Amino acid sequence: MALPKLKVPLFDVTIPSTNKDAKFRPFLVKEEKILLMAQAGGTKKDIINALKQIINNCVTMLDGSSVNIDKLTTFDLEYLFINIRAKSVDNVVKLKYLDHEDEKYYDFEVPLDSLEVVYNPEHTNKIKVDSDIGIIMKYPTASMILEMETKNVSEENAPIHMITSCIDSVYDAENVYPASESSDEELQDFVESLSVSSFSDILI
Repeated sequence: MALPKLKVPLFDVTIPSTNKDAKFRPFLVKEEKILLMAQAGGTKKDIINALKQIINNCVTMLDGSSVNIDKLTTFDLEYLFINIRAKSVDNVVKLKYLDHEDEKYYDFEVPLDSLEVVYNPEHTNKIKVDSDIGIIMKYPTASMILEMETKNVSEENAPIHMITSCIDSVYDAENVYPASESSDEELQDFVESLSVSSFSDILI
């Protein structure tokens, strides 16, 4: 005789980068095991893979399809996991803050239910780098960070590698040049030819 199935509640959530509605369930013992294994591994790669697997298990779009994990931005991933964690364990996290002025730790609590993604109203994904040339950027994804970890990108090369990965297209007065039609080397050469001020604008 088959054992009875436990009922799991579903909650509404909106994916920040796309503004699309989805549903999620709390994580279960099998997802907690994934977290513990990632914690034991201790690497950034282990942790990101664990978050991706948990979100893939727990989140579904309203039409019943799975969320496209590889298209989620880093802040999508964090926001969804925070919501799942709030409904799975506790919606309040106890943290400690080190005040560097008096070198004392202070305890405080963060209600996870109150956290939200806040956008700068002046934010734009179009960045002018010259009088005629500009770049259209896309948000970094967890998959991009995993790629950097896999390739062992050095700390000093990480900003250039991330910006290169986040270029959606380059445009001038006459044409748009999709990044997908350029090689990694061409994109890197383009980024390295930017002025320091343009590079700083992109990083911000």
